[in-house]
Amino acid sequence: MHFPLHLLGPLGASMMYVVSVLFFKRSADYGVGLWRTAFISNLAMGIFFAPLWLLGGPGQPWTLVWQPLCGGALFFVGQIFTFLAQTRGDVSVATPMMGVKVLLVALISTLLLSERIPGKWWIAAALSTLGVALLGLAGGGGKRHHVLKTMMFAALASTAFATADVLIQKWAREWGAGRFLPLMFGSVAVASVGLIPLFRAPLSAVPRAAWKWLFPGAVLMALQAATLATTMAIRGDATAVNIVYSSRGLWSVVAVWLIGHWFSNTEQQLGGSVLRWRLAGATAMLAAIVLVVT
Repeated sequence: MHFPLHLLGPLGASMMYVVSVLFFKRSADYGVGLWRTAFISNLAMGIFFAPLWLLGGPGQPWTLVWQPLCGGALFFVGQIFTFLAQTRGDVSVATPMMGVKVLLVALISTLLLSERIPGKWWIAAALSTLGVALLGLAGGGGKRHHVLKTMMFAALASTAFATADVLIQKWAREWGAGRFLPLMFGSVAVASVGLIPLFRAPLSAVPRAAWKWLFPGAVLMALQAATLATTMAIRGDATAVNIVYSSRGLWSVVAVWLIGHWFSNTEQQLGGSVLRWRLAGATAMLAAIVLVVT
C-alpha cells in the first residue's frame, strides 16, 4: 500500500488534535467555560492563518467573497459543537465519533464535486455505524444519556466540518490557498466576537493556572487546522486527507489510556471494560478507514 507523503501532514494533525483536546479538557477544570475556550481557540486560528496571505494566489472578484465566508461559517458552527462534545462529554467517545466525518466528506463530495463513491465505501459505512453502536454501548447504565448527547454533538460537528472541507477543495484552488484560507479563518475569528456576551466572566478573570493548559491547547488546535486545511487547499483530495485524519479516533482512546493522567483526565476511572468497548468502536472506525485507503 503506497502512502502519499502529503498525507503525513493530516496524520500529524490527527495526533495534535487529540493532545489539544486533552489540554482543553484540563483547562475546563478551572472554570474557563465553553465560550471563552471557543473564543481563544478561534482567535488563535485567525492569527495562525493570517501569514498564509504571503503565499498569494489569483484571488477572485469580491462578489465571490461569500465563498470563504461560507466556509468560515460552517467551520465556526463545527467548532462550537466540537467544544460542546469535548468539554461536556468524554474524549474517548467524542473523538472516535467524529470519525464519521470521513464518510460524510465522501457523501458530500458526490453531491458538490460529482465524485463517485466506490462500492467498498458502503462496507466502510457499515463498519463506521458499528463503531458508533459500540461507543453507545460503552456508556452503560446512567451514563447512556450522557454518551448519546456527546455523540449527537460530535455528529453535528462532523457534518459542519465535512461540508467546510469539501468547499475548501471546491473553491480554494481558484482563489489560491493564500487568499481563501486567511479570509475563511479570519472570518471565524471575527465571528467569535459574538461569543463575548456569552462569557460567564471576562477573559481577565481566567485563572492564571488555566492558561498553561488553555494556551497550548489553542496553539495545537490552530496548528492542526492549518495543516489540514492547507493540504486540502493545495492538493485537494479531501476524502483521502480525512481518511488519514480520522485516525484521531484511535489516538484519543490510546491517549486517554496511556497519558490521560498527565492531564488529570478521569476517563481511566470508567474501568477497563468501558474503555475496551470504546477501543472496539474506534477500531471498527479505523477498519473502515483502512478499507477505503486500500
